[in-house]
Amino acid sequence: MVFVSRLFFLALGCVSAVLSFSSAGADAPGASPERELSVPAKSQEGKAPARAPSKSYVLAPNDLVEIKVYQEEDLLTRTRIAQDGTIAMPLIDTVKLGGLTVDQAKSLVRQMLAKDFLVNPEATVTILEYSKRRVTVLGEVVKQGPVEYSGDEKLTLQEAIGKAGGYTRLANPAKTAVERMENGRKQIFKVNPEDRNKLPFELLPDDVIIVGQRLF
Repeated sequence: MVFVSRLFFLALGCVSAVLSFSSAGADAPGASPERELSVPAKSQEGKAPARAPSKSYVLAPNDLVEIKVYQEEDLLTRTRIAQDGTIAMPLIDTVKLGGLTVDQAKSLVRQMLAKDFLVNPEATVTILEYSKRRVTVLGEVVKQGPVEYSGDEKLTLQEAIGKAGGYTRLANPAKTAVERMENGRKQIFKVNPEDRNKLPFELLPDDVIIVGQRLF
């Protein structure tokens, strides 16, 4: 009987110890019966803002622009520049921005608003998306045809040839020509892309590059 009593009190002591340990763990700082997971905030969807244009960047057809006028929310305009270089905007209707820099476009919008509608308007012009520019690479390159690049980027002759897959085994880089239309007249530039003594030849939209063939 004494032996049974000792076993009973021993078992009771073990249960009390376990309950005390569990209670202490629950009350310990930082303890939690459930693991909490921190959920990162959902990132805002949408396109990354376009890079700021250089001072010399000229607006072109298919550029997506945004025009804001301070304290005139009704004049907010987001549109692509048409093929003739124009956009439509409240109050001033049609305005030609193609061929202008961003600063020139901003000044023009301000002038047109100030002429008949607003007093000392403050306007901003932002490029939301640049149009694609294109050159054509022909002759002794791996992939003949058009090469596209973003309007906010510059493209050199060597880069265009690289985008066209590089030279074929029959190519003669020294016989490379760039055809360009200037003021309605075709200009032809003889350029060797591999001439390290000269600065890289910078291309303009719609240039045509022809890589010649070497003679055996």
